[in-house]
Amino acid sequence: MMSTDFPSTTQLLPGQSLRVALDAGTALMVLEGRVRIISPPSWFGETAFAVKNEFHEGEAYVAERGGWVEVDALASAPARIYSLPQPVSSTAPRPSPVARLLRLLLA
Repeated sequence: MMSTDFPSTTQLLPGQSLRVALDAGTALMVLEGRVRIISPPSWFGETAFAVKNEFHEGEAYVAERGGWVEVDALASAPARIYSLPQPVSSTAPRPSPVARLLRLLLA
């Protein structure tokens, strides 16, 4: 699922996970509940790592770069997240190579 295919609001039950490819600049707003978002893998020297952060109701995650993120519902109540597409501007960067490849593969 790519961020362009991502419904604007998604509900996750406790313990459910969602993996979605996001373009850089796309935001996920937590409307209810609590989620853990695992960012796309990065390299530090020869070691790959992913950053894990928890977000509570009213907080937002903004993808610094494109790639696959994992969203895990942590609270005992359902979590609802809202996808905010990246802002459109005349100086908007081109889609990442990952996003372009996924669009070609899924077309």
